[in-house]
Amino acid sequence: MAKAKKKAAAEWMYEIIRSPHITEKATLGSQYSQVTFKVPNYATKPSIKEAVEVLFDVRVKSVNTLIQKGKNKRFRGIAGRRSDFKKAIVTLEEGQTIDAGVGI
Repeated sequence: MAKAKKKAAAEWMYEIIRSPHITEKATLGSQYSQVTFKVPNYATKPSIKEAVEVLFDVRVKSVNTLIQKGKNKRFRGIAGRRSDFKKAIVTLEEGQTIDAGVGI
């Protein structure tokens, strides 16, 4: 029964950790044991920490979040705007790693 409860609890964690955010700057954080994820705007630091620890089986040292503001862009002369999104920069404990290139 404990396994079924843990699996049901893990369902919402996949909603919290949407995708890894792979950029040049995010890749530079890997030398400091940092991984960057896109998360929903309502996600809190404790929920992000719990989701990463359960999904990837690692220990999290800290979580920093920021809201990336969307840009104004033009496509074929039509003005548009990218939506805002929240990023979570997760710092892992010493010796812990996550390979963000591999699916969950």
